Amino acid sequence: MNRLDALNSIAASASRGELTFPANVDASLKLQQALADPDCHIEAAVRLVQADPLLAARTVAIANSAAYNRSGNDITNVRTAVQRLGVRTLQSVVASLIVRQLGSTITDPQLKAKADQLWEHTAHVAALSQVIARRVTRVDPDTALFAGIMHEVGGFYLLSRAGEYPGILDGDAQEWVEHGEQAVGRGVLTKLKVPEAVMQAIEALWEGLRAIPPESPADTLLLANDLAPVASPLNENPAAIAVRAKRAASSIDCLIGEHDTLSSIMAESAEEVQSLLRVLVH
Repeated sequence: MNRLDALNSIAASASRGELTFPANVDASLKLQQALADPDCHIEAAVRLVQADPLLAARTVAIANSAAYNRSGNDITNVRTAVQRLGVRTLQSVVASLIVRQLGSTITDPQLKAKADQLWEHTAHVAALSQVIARRVTRVDPDTALFAGIMHEVGGFYLLSRAGEYPGILDGDAQEWVEHGEQAVGRGVLTKLKVPEAVMQAIEALWEGLRAIPPESPADTLLLANDLAPVASPLNENPAAIAVRAKRAASSIDCLIGEHDTLSSIMAESAEEVQSLLRVLVH
């Protein structure tokens, strides 16, 4: 099977909802679905988080990041961390765990390097999205963070399946964009029961059009993707990276409100971005 046939095959299966996940991802999917239940209360969420040591550690770490710990008072237990974050932010924490688990199943060194770079890119976009939402576009920061974490989940799924299709990642990155990114991405996002607002923001990212100055969840994600210093290894070649960098530079100094520029706001928010980034990457 040649490369394009393999991409089309994975895309077609994803479009039909025929997705193959590792066992550890299936467990996290059940947790994500429980948190997505409108009747899931804080105490139930605490019990779910405490049952997973890795998730518990990550939850406490994010609750202590600069983005969420405005008072500077660190906390040391899951219950207080969950109360500080809330159930919606917990969904983003679990989503990051799912994405990382997809990458953890990869053993081939070249594929693993791509997965590591893709996660670093994802973490940058997620951290930037959260800060841009709160400081610039004034949209819901929880939605922005979740969209940032999920925006490349289709790529992680592709990498988790790439070992079955030798050579599938050879050649022009644009072929993945044209023949698989949207179909696979939609399939995985649907499986994960991603909210419609997040789905729309990610679909807008695929289209690549945003307003200046940015104002919507889609604009937030697009701008964060443009500003991310680490590129996706799947859908950007050197020419595309140059275009993205130029596009970001053209908007970095746009006026936000009556007095601030985007560049000044992002400079003021650099510590918040780095604090959240450190938790997500490690």
